[in-house]
Amino acid sequence: MNDDTIRLVTIGRILSRRWRLLAVLAVLGALAGYGTSVLVFPPRYTASASVLLPGLWEERELLTQVDIATSSTVVDRAAATLGWKGVSGVDLRDQVSAEAADGNIIKISGTADTPQRAQRLSDQVAQQFVTFATRIADGSTAPEAATGSEALRKEVAETNRRITDLADAADPGRTVESVQARTELEKLRTALQDAVKKLDEADPATDKAGMVVMGPAARPTGEAPPTRTQLIAAGALVFFLLAVIGHLVAARTSRRLRAEPEIAAALGSAFLGAVDVPGGRRAHRPENPGPRARMRRLLGVDTRWDAPAPQWSGEADMRIRCRRVCARLRDGLPAPRRLLVVVPEGDEVARRAAGQLAAEAGSDPLLRVVGVSVDRPIVPDRETESGALVVLSAGSWTAAQLAGIAEACVDGGHEIVGTVVAGPVRTRPTRAAGRPSDEAAMAFAVHGHPTGGSV
Repeated sequence: MNDDTIRLVTIGRILSRRWRLLAVLAVLGALAGYGTSVLVFPPRYTASASVLLPGLWEERELLTQVDIATSSTVVDRAAATLGWKGVSGVDLRDQVSAEAADGNIIKISGTADTPQRAQRLSDQVAQQFVTFATRIADGSTAPEAATGSEALRKEVAETNRRITDLADAADPGRTVESVQARTELEKLRTALQDAVKKLDEADPATDKAGMVVMGPAARPTGEAPPTRTQLIAAGALVFFLLAVIGHLVAARTSRRLRAEPEIAAALGSAFLGAVDVPGGRRAHRPENPGPRARMRRLLGVDTRWDAPAPQWSGEADMRIRCRRVCARLRDGLPAPRRLLVVVPEGDEVARRAAGQLAAEAGSDPLLRVVGVSVDRPIVPDRETESGALVVLSAGSWTAAQLAGIAEACVDGGHEIVGTVVAGPVRTRPTRAAGRPSDEAAMAFAVHGHPTGGSV
């Protein structure tokens, strides 16, 4: 598979043959996501307060107000007003954000570990932003200069009151001089009011002052992302995808030999034939598994997922393959016809195939089956055998492992006379009694009389 293109059928094969392992890994990923939500990302809540900016504002001016809302001055004053123990303005800067919304609205958001604290934080930052922005609009950020405009209006009001007192003190309408004095005082009042009005109109910040907090922030009812549910789902998905990708990478980088000519070339021998073993994918499982094998079976990793689907085969076909292999052995062996059948340890399919060959061959040739470890292969020394026959399954061993088995046979004095590749198949159900077999039907079709002929 290392040269094949990854297709959807490959993904489907992984899901169908490794679903237990994938499910376990997904659960582990969910647990990891839960642990992350507890230790790294505890639950957080976000509340938002809106501030209305009356007047006409350009986009760059709104962005400036956003920066002011999240400035250190505003956040520090909010932290001082809240008075939370162990929480300073530096700590709150990462928990406060602002953005410009449609309609000259600045949306200020505060994030905290409880809904109540998030609501208080956003409300306090919004209030401090309005106060600070108003002072900037008045021309100074100092507290004493924040009331300069209001003090000027008070002075104007006091002057108007004095003008009224002077007008009342003059002799109302008795003399020409009193009438002229009252007229001059009224002109002075009108001029003073016009000057104040023009001063207000000339101030560019006048129509942009009066920012209003549009009500208290709504108390949040749900967690801010990433929520615990999102982290759990993300952990399960990440572990699941990593498992699938790991299977694909392992298959792409696998060096296990699958083609029969490659296997025979790695052993330095001739390929004698293939032998079928009944049982399908379950033929790979050992008969007496230990605790580790039981765990592998429980997870569904006791068989290879990338092995092709076993084909259907009848008992007659399997016996024919065994007979042909045994016939080739008899033809190529001198007397005495004794062979050492070498089977890699852990290759259950090859072990069963070797048993079928031994049962089919009987005493001609006489086959002695031995298991050999692929990690440190050791083959018994030669006694009366005429050579060694290697039986193994395809897609289970690398070229280096097979070369080690071949060297072990040479060290034991055995010449490898051939290689047999075993493969699992699914056997067809036994035919009901009285029903003619395919072979009988074929014989009748060949040897029967033609239609219309004499009997």
